[in-house]
Amino acid sequence: MKKNWKMGTGVLLAAVMTMGSMTLPALAEESEELQKVTVILDYVPNTNHTGMYVALEKGYYEEEGLDVEIIEPTDGATATLVAQQKGTFGISYQEDVTIALTSEDPLPIKAIATIIQHNTSGFVSLADSGIDSPADFEGATYAGWGGPGESAVLEACMTQAGADFSKLGIVISDGSGFEALGNSCDLMWFFEGWDCIMASMNGCELNYMELRTLDERLDYYTPVIIASDEVLESDPEMVKAFLRATAKGYADTIEDPDAAAEILSAYAPDYDIEMLKLSQEYLADKYMEDTDTWGLMKDEVWDNYTSFLQEYGVIEETIAASDCYTNEFLEQ
Repeated sequence: MKKNWKMGTGVLLAAVMTMGSMTLPALAEESEELQKVTVILDYVPNTNHTGMYVALEKGYYEEEGLDVEIIEPTDGATATLVAQQKGTFGISYQEDVTIALTSEDPLPIKAIATIIQHNTSGFVSLADSGIDSPADFEGATYAGWGGPGESAVLEACMTQAGADFSKLGIVISDGSGFEALGNSCDLMWFFEGWDCIMASMNGCELNYMELRTLDERLDYYTPVIIASDEVLESDPEMVKAFLRATAKGYADTIEDPDAAAEILSAYAPDYDIEMLKLSQEYLADKYMEDTDTWGLMKDEVWDNYTSFLQEYGVIEETIAASDCYTNEFLEQ
């Protein structure tokens, strides 16, 4: 009996060990399965997005248990796609978020981090055009993208400079960039860390009129990372993990902008690497300007721009900053 008991125990132990050896790999595979996350860009990959590509390339998202895919928008505005659950996160702008939340049919979205702390855009004209400020805009032609807040910004800047907004011609840009200046238009709206650098590298000298110096309310967040209310409520730990990894990516980009530009170049091969490096060097000082926490936003920035949009008729009523954004998913 005793001998048979030992034999039985041995057989049982062997069986358990065999079962264990069969199931352990499956359990390990299951435990290592990454959660799929999709990020919809606002446009094509550029240096605003570099920190995410650095986080992707260096495995920071995987370390947080995430399988992140970054895609370009294809069938609608990013804010709408995110609201429709066609992407986990999206890249948008404070203007778009505010308008989306104050529309007749508000989108269930919220901003969860700003990529850059200050507005790095402004109006440009050719250096020899004689157009040095909004006071000179009368009689000129502006080429833009037709955004809902665009005319409001132009009107505000011209009015404050004592110019008549009705005397400014406005057309939709043909996409030719700085080459249109002096030909089909006199004025455009450029991002200093991208369009202005591209123009300079091509020998085009510009007058640059920084937007946030024309009206302090125009120092709004652009771009921002957004998510749907559903994602924020159902999976807050995933959101925190995504932002932790993303913050690491931007920290590395700040630390070594040239290396970060090389990583971005693999995802945006159509751009000249030297242009990407110059852009990255410029933005390295902008991602966390005036803050110790990447992505952190302030009520006053949201309130100021919301008030501006309401004053110039872009939105009918103001909305509380707390309804537009949250810092709760950032590590502070």
